[in-house]
Amino acid sequence: TGLKIVKEKGARFLGITSQHVSVEQRIADMDRIGIDIQVLTLTTPNVYFSTRKRNLFLAKMSNDFFADLCQKYPQRFIAFASVPLGHPEDAIEELHRAVKDLRMKGVVLGSNIDGKHLHSKEFWPFYEEVNRLNLPIFIHPMVPIHPETMAEFPLVPLIGFLMDTTQSVAKMVYSGLFEKYPKLTLILPHLGGTLPFIFERLDNGYRSYVECQPYIKKFPSEYLKQFYYDTVSFYRPALMCTYYAVGADHMVLGSDYPHVIGDISKSLSSIEELNISQEEKEKIFGENGKKILKL
Repeated sequence: TGLKIVKEKGARFLGITSQHVSVEQRIADMDRIGIDIQVLTLTTPNVYFSTRKRNLFLAKMSNDFFADLCQKYPQRFIAFASVPLGHPEDAIEELHRAVKDLRMKGVVLGSNIDGKHLHSKEFWPFYEEVNRLNLPIFIHPMVPIHPETMAEFPLVPLIGFLMDTTQSVAKMVYSGLFEKYPKLTLILPHLGGTLPFIFERLDNGYRSYVECQPYIKKFPSEYLKQFYYDTVSFYRPALMCTYYAVGADHMVLGSDYPHVIGDISKSLSSIEELNISQEEKEKIFGENGKKILKL
């Protein structure tokens, strides 16, 4: 098939398809389905896996490449910046460049940064700057910290990604990050992992465990309802769970395109088939995205 497989510690997490590298094929697919514009982000493993110097170089290279695409096709693409968050001062420097010079509309972060989840205090100076700039953060899942148990089957993309997103965001909430930086706007992939399904469990943890109480002033679900959830699960009960948890106002269209298990056609049909109003569908298809991106 020509598919290139990428593994970490023996566990498959990425298959590189032709659409990953062909702009022409990507635009043709968008035209075929009726997608007006895509937000481009760098997928796993992003720019966290090498030396400090090289990670910054990779971030600049990726951001320059995406910026060139957006300049060439301004009606079709918007991009979010990648930053080497393992060194927050470098991340802040590159964020400023990406927003000011490259006109990027947000930032993408992996769900863990070289094994550290996103609530880690060393990252808070970066969040302070994102909060000041009022930029959205898209969280893309990373290979979980111990992927060896997921090597027998391709469980990293099927389960591991969802678990790492769930764990990282739950820690961000309990840590008080959104109390300190209330303008932070998160866009969560894959319907937020398992988060909408466990709102009450997380709230119960706040009621029951003193460790979950010191840094937040309200139930975890109240923070989680402020975020946006992309619709990458084309299973109607899962979509409706998220709909009931956060409402159509906090759902945005996702496709997992161009990954092997993504489906750009189902991304549309799965929303069209929901028993919700046409106005709510339009919010999911584009109106919420325009609001987040200030278009």
